[in-house]
Amino acid sequence: MSSAQLTPDAIKALAAEWYHLLDVHAPMVDVLPLLSGKPEMVFPEVTLSGLAGFEGWYQRVIRIFFDEVHNVKEVRPVITGDEAMVKVIVEWSASTWTPPEAASKRIHLDADQDWVVRVSPAGSLVITKYVVNVLTYYSGSAKL
Repeated sequence: MSSAQLTPDAIKALAAEWYHLLDVHAPMVDVLPLLSGKPEMVFPEVTLSGLAGFEGWYQRVIRIFFDEVHNVKEVRPVITGDEAMVKVIVEWSASTWTPPEAASKRIHLDADQDWVVRVSPAGSLVITKYVVNVLTYYSGSAKL
């Protein structure tokens, strides 16, 4: 069995897979292998540590947001030894509905993120740290 290589192309593929899985609200069994055993994750509303914390967050947000689309605009890795610091810019749009409102609302923003990526003991690339730095809303967007 060959191990994944920590290369710019492999990191870009990881980002594409990550956001695809989020868009389709993939089951945890598909999402968790992209994270290290104890990821550190900083979202605008909460800071999480570990897979159980992420799973709780994920199960909550897939019940809030629908029609999600992530468009990866930028993935810039700086690889040093066995880890990569990665600047990620992703355009995200999603709908949300709060009963009994008559209509859903559309959120549309760019998320500036910093990731740390490593090769896992199993030989795949994993996200060990995931920090959402800034959300920049598009004109007319609903707010989180």
